[in-house]
Amino acid sequence: MCEDDHGHDPTGIGRRAVFVTGAAAALTLGSVSFASAAPRERRTRTVRGTLPPGAPDFVYLPVEVPRGVSEIHVAYTYDRPAVPAGTQGNALDIGLFDERGTDLGGRGFRGWSGGARTEFFVRADDATPGYVPGPVRPGTWHIALGPYTVAPQGLSYEITVTLTYGEQDAVPRPVYPPERARGRGRAWYRGDCHLHSEYSDGRYTLAEIAELARAAGLDFINSSEHNTHSAHAHWAGLAGDDLLILLGEEVTTRNGHVVALGTEPGTFVDWRYRARDNRFGRFARQIRRAGGLVVPAHPHATCIGCNWKFGFGEADAVEVWNGAYTPDDEVALADWDGMLVASVRDGGRDWLPAMGSSDSHRSPDVIGRPQTVVLADDLTREAIQEGIRAGRSYVAESAKVALSLTASGSRGEHAGIGERLRVDRDTPVTVRLEVTGAPRCTVRFVTDQGVLFTGDPLPVSGAGTVEWRTTASYAAYVRAEVRHETAAGPLPGALAAFTNPVFLGR
Repeated sequence: MCEDDHGHDPTGIGRRAVFVTGAAAALTLGSVSFASAAPRERRTRTVRGTLPPGAPDFVYLPVEVPRGVSEIHVAYTYDRPAVPAGTQGNALDIGLFDERGTDLGGRGFRGWSGGARTEFFVRADDATPGYVPGPVRPGTWHIALGPYTVAPQGLSYEITVTLTYGEQDAVPRPVYPPERARGRGRAWYRGDCHLHSEYSDGRYTLAEIAELARAAGLDFINSSEHNTHSAHAHWAGLAGDDLLILLGEEVTTRNGHVVALGTEPGTFVDWRYRARDNRFGRFARQIRRAGGLVVPAHPHATCIGCNWKFGFGEADAVEVWNGAYTPDDEVALADWDGMLVASVRDGGRDWLPAMGSSDSHRSPDVIGRPQTVVLADDLTREAIQEGIRAGRSYVAESAKVALSLTASGSRGEHAGIGERLRVDRDTPVTVRLEVTGAPRCTVRFVTDQGVLFTGDPLPVSGAGTVEWRTTASYAAYVRAEVRHETAAGPLPGALAAFTNPVFLGR
């Protein structure tokens, strides 16, 4: 039902239609109309309704915006009834598309806050975090609702739309952070490529993230808000010679999340599809055309819609370690190792590098736990991405932990992380790991046959060197894990660090 300022229903919004948007079935409600008004006047309409269990992924409320509007404000509420244990309750996301439409991958996107906010506004010169400032043009706008979960008794909602009339201010010209910082030439650079601020469902401000990233010893970070690029234009003043800020998005679908890492400023990547829609390849290619990397996030997370179901054929890397180390990460690590074993069949030419990021949202989440440490030619967007894509990286729980993994042959052949030591199958190979910052941790060397070497605990100083000898016929690759002490039982301790592999053989 839609009511005007006097409680009447001028729109007949009880009429609904189901249609196909190009992504998946969606429900479209009857439109809300507004008449023209004098400058500085405000007009309000309220819509109420109920979504049943099994509602489509997206429900669109059309809003007819007349000429002369300077601001759109939307507020919403919905019921949260008690449900039996093991049954999902109600959760309703919200966003906005302008008069250019809701086509998948189209130009109409104006913002998304998921379930993080109960209200937002958009005008030419400003917008609520998560939303994009710009002209308020006449035409049919759409409020997008995403019923994330619906309780058995349904989801009752109320949406209030307020238009403010008058002249529009100028649209600000966006300023983006530079694509390079003052690096150290070819060196190891530390970064956190998955974190959140108030521009999606986080609580950190951008300034707090930048401050905490510097305190964590990071050289670079990647902006990765859920389903919005709205933070891109707000990072410029927080970058510096000591901190490279890459721009991206966490594309949060109903079948898994993927980090778009280091895209061109202002790049928006749509998320309104499932694996069964066969759309992911299109948007993975869009990420790469925009200069970014495609990185599936927390592939074995257990939250609804978080488990990765699109496969890894389009991925440039995979986030194996997400935040504080949990059993989900242990499963992701084992799954990734299985992919490495599979890559051995083609000589290791087509293998998927691993990463780690904090996925920080708010205190006490720790920015930079874990962090990906990348060997790059310089501290630039392209150099960092090239190092990640090549697998010249390892993951550490903090800046205190540093690793150096090398493999060498009997004639001086040498290779490091992400590289290949080209030796004959039976040539003796020495694998050497140097560690600092990991007191009482244990080093394990993992190959395509599994764990073939486990060292003694490192001293309290946390520093040590471990060597192991093998051949390419015995180990097609070697990667290192540094693990904390574990309590009684057969399970390994939580990771302190791990490396991408060194491949052995011709």
